[in-house]
Order: sequence, then C-alpha cells, then structure tokens
Amino acid sequence: MKKILRSIIFSLILFFMATTGNAADNTQIYYNVSFPEAQAHYADIEMTINGLKQDELELKMPVWTPGSYLVREFARNIETLSASANGKPLAANKIRKNIWKLNTAGIGTVVVKYRVYAFEISVRTSFIDASHAFLSSPDMFIYPGNMLHSPATIHINPYKGWTTVSTSLEKVNGDAFTRHSPDFDILFDSPIEIGTQDVFDFEASGVHYEVCMVGGGNYENDRLKKDMASIVEQETAIYGENPNKHYTFIVHNALKGGGGLEHLSSTTLGASRDAYDTKPGYENFLSLAAHEHFHLWNVKRLRPIALGPFDYDNENYTTNLWIAEGFTAYYQDIIVHRTQLYPTDNYLGVLAEDINQLENSEGAKVQTLAESSYDAWIKAYRPNENSGNTTISYYTKGAIIALLLDLEIINDSQAKYSLDDVMKYMYNEYYKVQKRGYTDAEFKAGVEKFAGKNLDDFYAKYINGLTPVDYNHYLGFAGYKLTDELASSNDAALGIATIPNIQRVVVTAVARNSAAWISGINVNDEIIEIDGEPVSDATKLINGKKPGKQINVTVIRDGINMDIPVTLLKSTKVKYKIEELPNPTAEQLTVRKKWLTLK
Repeated sequence: MKKILRSIIFSLILFFMATTGNAADNTQIYYNVSFPEAQAHYADIEMTINGLKQDELELKMPVWTPGSYLVREFARNIETLSASANGKPLAANKIRKNIWKLNTAGIGTVVVKYRVYAFEISVRTSFIDASHAFLSSPDMFIYPGNMLHSPATIHINPYKGWTTVSTSLEKVNGDAFTRHSPDFDILFDSPIEIGTQDVFDFEASGVHYEVCMVGGGNYENDRLKKDMASIVEQETAIYGENPNKHYTFIVHNALKGGGGLEHLSSTTLGASRDAYDTKPGYENFLSLAAHEHFHLWNVKRLRPIALGPFDYDNENYTTNLWIAEGFTAYYQDIIVHRTQLYPTDNYLGVLAEDINQLENSEGAKVQTLAESSYDAWIKAYRPNENSGNTTISYYTKGAIIALLLDLEIINDSQAKYSLDDVMKYMYNEYYKVQKRGYTDAEFKAGVEKFAGKNLDDFYAKYINGLTPVDYNHYLGFAGYKLTDELASSNDAALGIATIPNIQRVVVTAVARNSAAWISGINVNDEIIEIDGEPVSDATKLINGKKPGKQINVTVIRDGINMDIPVTLLKSTKVKYKIEELPNPTAEQLTVRKKWLTLK
C-alpha cells in the first residue's frame, strides 16, 4: 500500500511539474530512483526535466566529490543512458568523458534514464547491495550543465524490506522517501542512506541531530547521545552559532572501518563495529565524529576561496587544505579533551603521535605544507611505494601548525585570545559578512590580528618552507617540552616496510638514505635469508645487530635469487613524548590553562 501511495504522490508531483513549469518559466528537475537489482549493485534512475526553453542541453556527471580531492571519473559507472521527449527517443551524444549533449529545440520536457553500478565501499562513493544503499550524490545524479542553481526533487523506490531513509535533505509533504534539494550544490553535499539502519537522535545547541547506524555494532545509544552532544556543544561554542536546523550522522560500521567525509548538514563516518567497547576504539570514533562535525564550519562555510562555487568537471586547486583539514584535525582531539572524556595526558600523547608521524617521515624534508595541499589531487589520494619519501600529510602537519599558532596567540596575547578567536572571526567576516571564501593572505592576516605580530617568517619557514619545526619553543609557552625516548639508542635499521601478518617478508617501501636504499633493496623484493639464515618474520630481520655491521641479504626479485650486501646504519627514528618542564612559571601556567581549558 505504501508503494502505491508513493507512486500516486510521484505522479501528482510530475503532473504538477508538467502543468506549471512552462507557465512559471521555471525548469523543474525530478529524479525517480529504484533498485530492481540491488543484489547486483545497481540503481536505475529516471530524470525528468520540465520547462526547457533552450535549443541544446548538456547533461553532466561530476568527476569528483567535494571534500575528497581526487578526480574519480564517476561516469565510468554509468551504463545504458537514453533520453526521450514526447514518448519518442532523443539522441544523447557523448561529447566528453562526463558530458552528453541533447538537441532540445522546441522540446519542453526531456526524460533521461540510466543505470549506475555502485560497489565501492568508502565514505565518498556509492555502495548498493541487498541490505542497503548508500548514495553519494555526485556519483549518482547527472545534472543539466547550466542548471546548478535549479531545485531538484528525489523520489526513492526502496528495495524489498528497506524501511528507512537517512539524509539531510528535506522531506516533501512529510514523505521520507521523497526529498527536495534547493540546488545541486546542496544535493551533491547530501548523501542518502536507505535500508533498515538503526536511528537515534538527540538535541544539542538548539539543533536536532539524527544518528544513523548501518551494519550493527556494540555501541551504546545513550552513551553516544551524551558524548556526541558534548562534542557538538563544545564546537558550537567556538563559533557562537550552529547554522543547521538538523544534522545527520551516517555511520557505516564494518569489520574494519575508518575515515569520514564532511557535508554541509551531515557527515558519513566509517567505524569498526566491535571497537566501541574498547577505550582506543571509542576515543577514535569520538575524534572522527568531532573532526567531521567541525567541518560544518571549517571548510563547508568558512572555506578557501577556491573551494566554492565548485567546478565539478575539473580539479579545484588550493594551497590551504592544511587549514581546512589540518586545523580540523587539531580541533578534533582538543575538542574531545574539552569534553573531559579523557585526561590531559591522553591528549598530550595524541599530539606526540602526530609529531612522531611527521618527524619520522622523509617527505618532511621534501614537500612543503602548501605544496602538499596543492598537489593533493595528484599525490595525496594516489600514494605509491615512494610517497613516504616525497610527501607529507596536510592533516598531520596542518594540525601541528594549528598547535603552534594556538600557543603563539595565547602567549603573545597574555591568554586574552586563542586560535578559537581566529576561527570565529574568519567565519563571521568571510562566511557571514562577505559571503565568500578567504584567500591565503586573508587567512594569514586573520591570524596576525590575534597574534599581534607579523607572521611572514613563520609562513616562510613552516608553510612555504622546509625548516624543521622548533617544537620546544612553542610548547615552552605552556611549560612543556619534547623528549625523545630513543635519543640514546644505538639500534641499527634496515629502512624498509613490509607486508604485515604474513609468513613472508615482502618489501613494500624503502626509506630514503637508509641502508636498504643505499644498497639497492627494492620494493617487491622478498627477503628469504640474511647471512644464510632463513627469515620469515620481519621483526627479526637484523636480530639486534648494530650499526656498521655488514650483512648479506638474499632476496627473490622477479623470480631470481639475488645476494645484496648491506651495511647497517643507525636508526634515525624518533619517539617523542611531551613532558612538563620543571618549575613552570606563572606565565606558562596561564598559557597552559587557556590552551587546555583547565579549570
């Protein structure tokens, strides 16, 4: 009966479009989405465009999804596209990898039908099977090329047994299976989950939050409601307002899950379904939720000028992903700390892990932070076996830069200001007042406003240059210092990474200037012997041998056994921890209190 009612509603809406579209001189766009072969990972989509008054129409499929900076060629998953007008076939000629052109002279209404194959499990791509459908809108919905600002209505015909739709798109006449989008920028920023997901909600900062849990898990609804609400309230306090009326968390729980993708009024998270009852697993989930939710301000509204309006056909380059993502990575952990869900020592441990990750990367000597952002399109999402030697993460170093600037601002302002004030000022000035994105220079000026000083030197060293970070200078403002637990170690290192958890030692990466690098050990080499002794455990390759020792490494390369002499070198790995300085001053304790929001 419900399906019949929905079909009637669909017919009435379509009729209304057909009878009023031309009279109002408005183009109306309607999608009807069905899943006759969900078990084979297909969606069938019928798009009706009414009220056309143009001789030619271009239909486009985005090539990337905002928030994930890689051209993914979504059109590759489309098949059997056809068009018709007045019940007769209409030629749809493909003129580019993601564009079809139609001759619409004298035609007011066009119907386009196509199928989409969706079988890529991630937070940024669509996935369909018999249990549920996750529609990442940019890889599902073709749009009229000159109508990005046009509204669209989406009607969902669920597969058998599916009962629930979760999305931030508004319902049409109270029908959960019919949703409306004011324009395509919002549609492409609004994923849709359909299935039998577990849904619970809570109120925080005057906003209604819906949490949609897909795939089961050992989570506790009441605990998540309380802790997620605390995160929302802490983040809202920074900006002074929460711009949503409602917000949707779509959580995909899997055997091993991870990652997230932000949207204007929702987010999609990947989580491990059985990790909620472990301390690390639960804290990781809260940090992920805090990260993606923080994006509803930082990047979805307060944004680099290159990130909107979007060009969905091409890359959108910016050197400021270290702000959009790196600052968000900084805030994800300090926000969870502010909720008092874990103590200061835990938070300092998280910071130390970020520092260790950066300082143990050979890429930190090669790629600047600005370059890592600009080259995200060709490097960050396309890593290879040498990426560790040539690139850094703008998430990790960006978070470290946020830490440095936060401490700098607090110290230089005598704890009057912090990085929070920068974020709130920039949000108000550029999102609310000027209603546009910021330039590199404008964000720098915003930081300088609260630091009370020129930051040319800081930018030259740490944003646009490769100067090693002077951590102790900044941590010292709060009465802390870095200590390397491996400083006195004389351990040797081969300088390779291997495939974990198998009874073979296969090289997956070789660190620049390491013993393996110098001697010519290659990626994909299988190490079978060292000094004639068989090896099958990567952790026991050099068995306590010291730097300067020469060993003979036998490998299989392309089916051929090779002996490679290697002279072991001293390990350059660092393992920092953050410790309190003895006898911190009153000024240092003031900075610490402001930074860590200590009572």
